[in-house]
Amino acid sequence: MSQQDLDTARWFAAEVHPHEPALRSYLRSHFPTLRDIDDLVQETYARLIQARRSGRVADARPYLFSIARNAAIDLCRRNRVVAFEPIAKMAEPFVDIPDEAAVDSLDRDQELALLSAAIATLPERCRRVLTLRKLHGFSHRAIAEQFGISENTVSAQITLGIFRVREYFRARGVARTGSMPAPRNSSAVNLH
Repeated sequence: MSQQDLDTARWFAAEVHPHEPALRSYLRSHFPTLRDIDDLVQETYARLIQARRSGRVADARPYLFSIARNAAIDLCRRNRVVAFEPIAKMAEPFVDIPDEAAVDSLDRDQELALLSAAIATLPERCRRVLTLRKLHGFSHRAIAEQFGISENTVSAQITLGIFRVREYFRARGVARTGSMPAPRNSSAVNLH
């Protein structure tokens, strides 16, 4: 682990993690329709670490809650479903549109290949913790027990993994605004 990662982990443990219970309470009370608070907390941590590395964080607590609110709002917007009814049905379309399922499948395969490559670059424990949480849905407690580490360490490893995956995407010109995509078939991602 690099010195910067160690400094970030120390800062996180001292300045951010103590506020997690209050953060979870805030998110549950202000965004009761959001189902997976764990993922939202991790998204918040990843954004906070990114902001800290770019020098924008002076005091972690207020920034933490501001980022959490924005991440929750972003998630609500992404989850919003808008139904559209066709204005008119034509016998023949003006343009030959390719099979959408084939296009979606190709995009999904490319996304999975990039995600797999990004995850493969993570340190061993970080990679395994991240895949157990994001791909297999293990709880923080179950992961901590499996590795013999604290839940705080699990949280820090997930946050670091998400941050590094985002950096991998950015380095390759892929802009990701949401949380890490969850593949439909976890066998497509190299887990070990």
